[in-house]
Amino acid sequence: MERVIAMLSGSDTGATSRISGSPGGDFGARGQQGASQLDAATSKYRGAQGLDPEFIKQLEKQFGFDKPAYERFFIMLKNYAVFDFGKSYFRDVSVLQLIKEKLPVSISLGLWMTLVTYLISIPLGIHKAVSDGSRFDVWTSGVIIIGYALPGFLVAILLIVLLAGGSYFDWFPLRGLTSDYWAQLPWWQKPFDYFWHLVLPITSMMLGAFATMTLLTKNSFLDEIRKQYVLTARAKGCTETQVLYGHVFRNAMLIVIAGFPGAFVRAFFAGSLLIETIFSLDGLGLLGFESVLNRDYAVVFATLYIFSLVGLVVNLLSDLTYMLVDPRIDFETREV
Repeated sequence: MERVIAMLSGSDTGATSRISGSPGGDFGARGQQGASQLDAATSKYRGAQGLDPEFIKQLEKQFGFDKPAYERFFIMLKNYAVFDFGKSYFRDVSVLQLIKEKLPVSISLGLWMTLVTYLISIPLGIHKAVSDGSRFDVWTSGVIIIGYALPGFLVAILLIVLLAGGSYFDWFPLRGLTSDYWAQLPWWQKPFDYFWHLVLPITSMMLGAFATMTLLTKNSFLDEIRKQYVLTARAKGCTETQVLYGHVFRNAMLIVIAGFPGAFVRAFFAGSLLIETIFSLDGLGLLGFESVLNRDYAVVFATLYIFSLVGLVVNLLSDLTYMLVDPRIDFETREV
């Protein structure tokens, strides 16, 4: 409401100026606060002075502020139950349509990063556990720690300079999820173009998660390998492969699966903001950040709702995966 009034009165200076201290911004405006305190006392909206009160009432009705707070709350619950998030305050488009447009980018980054991380980290972690203390274990641990210490956005800039900026090599595209001519490509070339654009963003995002998951897998397998039932299985004549994948794997993978929801949600939302900005990928991370700065609360609440819902679904899938990995786990027969 205040943002619309500011835009109509010409005093709005944009999201960036509000946090930069420029004149007219939130920080810059504090120096002028004393001169406007008397006028502000006559209105509950900052910047509403000089506007027709009837127009202010129309705005209140448009945004639903003419209803009591408890009524607005229950209306919001009803609308959210059917995925009706209303319209964006400043984009003049349905919030749900806006999220649908941005969702493919975030899904691409989060899903493929998680899959690639698990496909590499789990075999590597198992091999490091089996060869604990060997030269392979030592040098891979060094590489993993260095990769974990490097910020993802710094790696992204380095990869652009080396492999996409033209300074050294021009092997990968600089921006976007697909090429501009993607629609004209034959069907069999479209997947290659899609993954070609994902190589650098995924590589930049996965370093931290890759290190965490590899060491988690290694430590989990080491704990299981040192237990008594492993010695019993070896004494019975089982081969190392049978011991590792027939006995240890199921028990050791439970803790790895338990970390899947958090890893996926972080990759899906939190970790993609800077990467989306650097590679010009317009996804949910960038949308949420811009909406917070612009006070586009309809979009902010909708993205939070979608994030929470995805987190719940991923946690449910994680619980179901427990039963696939270890059939001894049966949630239906648990005694309360």
